[in-house]
Amino acid sequence: MSAVANPATVAECLRVGAGFSQGDRNWIVERFATLDARLAGFHADATELEVSVKDRNARGQRVTLECWIAGRQRVVTTSTEEDLRTALNDVRDDLRRRLDDAKTRQEPRSNKHVRELGQPEGQVDGAGADQARADDETA
Repeated sequence: MSAVANPATVAECLRVGAGFSQGDRNWIVERFATLDARLAGFHADATELEVSVKDRNARGQRVTLECWIAGRQRVVTTSTEEDLRTALNDVRDDLRRRLDDAKTRQEPRSNKHVRELGQPEGQVDGAGADQARADDETA
């Protein structure tokens, strides 16, 4: 993967939505710090995260974490865990999984279009190299 000049971090990209105050932001950033490794492959100016909670600390609370990365579909994760810390961990881990899955789908081994095209010109597999050598020797 090529290096990104201004890698995204949770501290730079996270905004708190409904149900949270700016005072909550620092401990949420600390809790989401493990996402930094996954976000580092994206430009900070093209990445946004928003966390919100509905009915905070009530039975049936719902925590939502949304992620927007330029050129990709929006990723939304939710948790209905009753404990706020557990719910935040849940949405964080789910987002990490979804970003990993999206990356895997874009890699050539998982990309049907690239598989059907075969190897690019100039790359010859072992059997092709032997055949090319044999052709050179007979010519």
